[in-house]
Amino acid sequence: MNLSKQITILLLPLTLLLSCQNADNPNQASDNNVFTQFLSGEDEFEADYQDILERDTLKAITIFSPTSYFLYRGQPMGYEYELVKRLADDIGVELEMIVADDMDEIFNLLLTGEGDIITYGLTVTGQRKEFVDFSLPLNFTHQVLVQRKPDNWRQMKLHNIEKELIRNPIRLIGKNIHVRKNSSYRERLENLQEEIGGEIGIEFLPGNVATDDIIRMVNAGEIEYTIANENIARINKAYYANIDINTTVGVMQQLAWSTRKSSPELRGVVNKWITEQRDDSEFYVIYNKYFKNQRSFAQRVKSDSYNEGGNNISPYDELLQNNADKIDWDWRLLASQMYQESQFSPDRKSWAGAIGLMQLMPKTAKSYGYKNLKDPKSNIEAGIAHLEYLDNYWTKHIADSTERVKFILASYNAGHDHVQDARRLAEKYDYDPNVWFDNVEECLLMKSEKRYINDEVVKFGYCRGTEPVKYVTEIFERYKLYQQFSSEDELIAAS
Repeated sequence: MNLSKQITILLLPLTLLLSCQNADNPNQASDNNVFTQFLSGEDEFEADYQDILERDTLKAITIFSPTSYFLYRGQPMGYEYELVKRLADDIGVELEMIVADDMDEIFNLLLTGEGDIITYGLTVTGQRKEFVDFSLPLNFTHQVLVQRKPDNWRQMKLHNIEKELIRNPIRLIGKNIHVRKNSSYRERLENLQEEIGGEIGIEFLPGNVATDDIIRMVNAGEIEYTIANENIARINKAYYANIDINTTVGVMQQLAWSTRKSSPELRGVVNKWITEQRDDSEFYVIYNKYFKNQRSFAQRVKSDSYNEGGNNISPYDELLQNNADKIDWDWRLLASQMYQESQFSPDRKSWAGAIGLMQLMPKTAKSYGYKNLKDPKSNIEAGIAHLEYLDNYWTKHIADSTERVKFILASYNAGHDHVQDARRLAEKYDYDPNVWFDNVEECLLMKSEKRYINDEVVKFGYCRGTEPVKYVTEIFERYKLYQQFSSEDELIAAS
């Protein structure tokens, strides 16, 4: 089915009105700037819930942040990520995360059809509701002033600290407050100026600077003030001891997900799901995990295993990068395999006796000249040596290098003899013996059934095929995620 049915809308009078409003104050940023192309003749994408079911994938748009979407100990995590994963599972489709560079792009990705739903805690505002629809609120929050405590606050008495801090918003007149350009915080400050009858110096930061990073800048003394949703400010306070968040500057507001106005059925499904989730205790457990467990937040952000869209996937990235060229693989694919084997635990030992990060049998490692498998460097190098051996073996049989990677991984898990049995079954039962997904993997599953075990082309007997099939699938799915969290010029195709 063609999902790119599009319509053109021409709302020139409104566009002119918005242009005039911005011209009156050239320093005033507005969400309308993000939506202007969709008001001036650009094509707007249309797709709804049935299209998602037909493609079997829900495309969720988000932004990297320490609460919404990040990588920790090799696994994707985050409040909105966990929720939308539950949503996708409940409606029976796969989940694909689409990561926006900044708040400006997040709406463009939705309205151009790159994604189906924004699963990021957006503040519901009247201005935004003109262009997109919002779900029922996932939670509520209010906005607070984030300010730095006095330099010597630890030696001061509480009442003296209070004298140094801003508690009445009127004292913000003439102060500079930094916020993202196209954020609800900017709108709140503009309204606050009217409420207090004085001008605030609103300083704009790029859209790709996360609220958490702006709070860090306040803590470090790089800027004086910002404002943030109270739930985000509170969890960050657990990590940044120098900040104060006790001055309220806004009323209670709704935080919700966003869909296109051309997706009313999807919005209805999401709202029904949210209503059901409110009766499930796990819904609140997930919220507390990311916004109330301050100790966990502080430990996570400090950890070398934490990744908010940076380059670190594991504590062993440098070792992987230094050795990946030996087999011409993307190091992130190796990282995904390592996670599958050991969850990055160098002390892991299997029931069968496999040891360390790459879960090698001592006899196998010894054949490549490695003995100390508890040493991460030796273990990784031994694992890559075995992958190199398998690559040399499969080069004689599988010409396509991308397909060959899948056969190598399956052989690492189950042995190349069982995989060759599956290829012979593929030839006999009209599958493609040179293609893994939906072909040889299906035939490897046959090797756990008696009628195929006894087939004349099967030479190596029973194999619990679900294990290597799951092994290859999960490594490639995780590899796609790792590509999001760490950029690389040359990638191995994941499908």
